[in-house]
Amino acid sequence: MRDYEQDILYVFPGQGSQYAGMGSDLHGEFEVARKIYAQSSDVLGYDIAELSFKDPEDKLNLTRYTQPALLTHSVACLEIFRELTDDRLKPAIAAGHSLGEYTALVAAKVLSFESALKLVQKRGELMGTHGEGEMSAFPLALDVIKPIAEKHRCAVAGCNLPEQTVVGGRAEDLEMVEQEVQQQFARKRPVRLKTEGAFHTYYMDKAAELFRPVLEDASFGSAEARVLSNYTGGFHEADPATIREGLYYQLFNPVMWHANLLTAFGEGVQMIFEFGGGIGSAETPDGKRPNLEGMIKRASKAAEYQAQYRSAINAPSVRETADFVNNPEAS
Repeated sequence: MRDYEQDILYVFPGQGSQYAGMGSDLHGEFEVARKIYAQSSDVLGYDIAELSFKDPEDKLNLTRYTQPALLTHSVACLEIFRELTDDRLKPAIAAGHSLGEYTALVAAKVLSFESALKLVQKRGELMGTHGEGEMSAFPLALDVIKPIAEKHRCAVAGCNLPEQTVVGGRAEDLEMVEQEVQQQFARKRPVRLKTEGAFHTYYMDKAAELFRPVLEDASFGSAEARVLSNYTGGFHEADPATIREGLYYQLFNPVMWHANLLTAFGEGVQMIFEFGGGIGSAETPDGKRPNLEGMIKRASKAAEYQAQYRSAINAPSVRETADFVNNPEAS
């Protein structure tokens, strides 16, 4: 087995990749997953397994529950993968989209799982309580959509790709943006996102101010991998104070995901592994698709960059990706 350490990137999805049933297959097959879900439930004070697997009270899409549920699922996928591969891979870089940045910090050992759970639980509560508005993804470049958004008092919330920009604002204002885009670009159809507010915009200012002391109280350790910052698009510095600042500003500034990917490409990553979440209409975990795969492959193509991609988002894909690592000659 070759040493992949210097060219591996681990990535973790954010909100929008949650679904009822998420993690149920892992919990049924792997003891390490059962331990992670039990630990998460103890920290959170409620049964995260029941909420994630069955969602009996239709709470999973509320951000105060979405964030801990996704963090738990992504960490479960990661820890099962580590167990199946004897923890032989040590990524050079970790990155996460929005909420996923906290999972990346867990993967890099900057945050403990318990600390990250407490942070995202409070983050989700504050964002759900003090935020408002909605979000839409537009297949347009930043310089095209930004003036239209600001004309209607909306704001850019994320730069996912050269021609995929997320905008947030009040529902009625966002509708005006969508209408104007349809008038100017008939074939450029926006997609409303499954979020509880206009995250990563000025609508999160109040939540960010209340979250700041929570970040100050959290303990940050030494990184075992470099972690990308959604706020800057580059790497977090090692200093815990600057990491806290980056997470604070991330709440009300755009997620610079495309810049994160370009930074990773610039470092020469050759293997990309995605952990957790899932999208698509399938009703069971084994039918879900990875959330970030499409963006990663489109960004790679646009940059004329080649890297292998693998996902570990459910029991079959975790096993398959672990087999790929354990038996590279057979792949």
